[in-house]
Amino acid sequence: MSRTVAPHAQRTRIQFSAFVTVLKPVTWFAPVWAFACGAISAIAQIPADASTFDLVAQVALGLALAGPMLCGASQAVNDWFDRHVDAVNEPDRPIPSGRLPGRTGLAIAVLWTLASLAVAALLGPVVFLAAFVGCLLSWGYSAPPVRFKQDGWLGNASVAIAYEGLAWITGAAVIAQGVPAPEILVLAALYSIGAHGIMTLNDFKAIAGDVQFGIRTLPVRYGVKRAAQIACVVMALPQLLVIGVMTAWGHPVAAGIIALLLIGQGLCMPRLIADPEKEAIRYNGTGIGLFVLGMMVSAVAVGVFP
Repeated sequence: MSRTVAPHAQRTRIQFSAFVTVLKPVTWFAPVWAFACGAISAIAQIPADASTFDLVAQVALGLALAGPMLCGASQAVNDWFDRHVDAVNEPDRPIPSGRLPGRTGLAIAVLWTLASLAVAALLGPVVFLAAFVGCLLSWGYSAPPVRFKQDGWLGNASVAIAYEGLAWITGAAVIAQGVPAPEILVLAALYSIGAHGIMTLNDFKAIAGDVQFGIRTLPVRYGVKRAAQIACVVMALPQLLVIGVMTAWGHPVAAGIIALLLIGQGLCMPRLIADPEKEAIRYNGTGIGLFVLGMMVSAVAVGVFP
């Protein structure tokens, strides 16, 4: 005899699916990777009396904070305030499609943000401060009247700082049990600048809706080819500076590896510039992969071979 699923149970599964979708797990990699780089870069700062068990537990909690919590909250915030844009660009998203009806999307954004700050408070004042600033940036990115995303320069900067720089600092602060060393802050800042270019790559998929709603991303402001050129320059220049500081800090091997990774990115860039709308996804899997490997190389150099 065939069995049917109770309507209430079916709705519960759909609601849970929509909840997970609005947190966009695919976006968690960037802050989680930056957190890991930050943690590794601070290994030399581990306090002499630190408990290994406590550090492992705090790192695990920090990884959850960087990805599912803070990044997930920022995605929920963006989905709520971008529901009218998504209705054009991605009408199957949970909010415009009605799978999260009414103000459910806003409730998720608020509660997940507060939960993230509560978790951050467990990891110390430096982590809480970084998380608080990250939350301000994520709400400012999407929510009126600030809505940084209306300007491609400001919007991409706010996301890059939150996903790369603050996540890196958070990972380092967990390991160092306090403020990270100046070298770590320099690397976090430089890779945040480079991540601005990475953020631009995500704008090529939503040009139609951005034009309709007056969102002045770099592709909208300068055209797709010029925006791709700007993105490539913004990604490359900070890495050149990383190569320079690695050399100055006595890490020539790391500097050489990062230089080779940058050359690899340079070989991929002409194809991206030739057709940004088609090639942006491919470049995310090639050039950006080399970019993030360079992040880890620099972190290992500073943390493991100080």
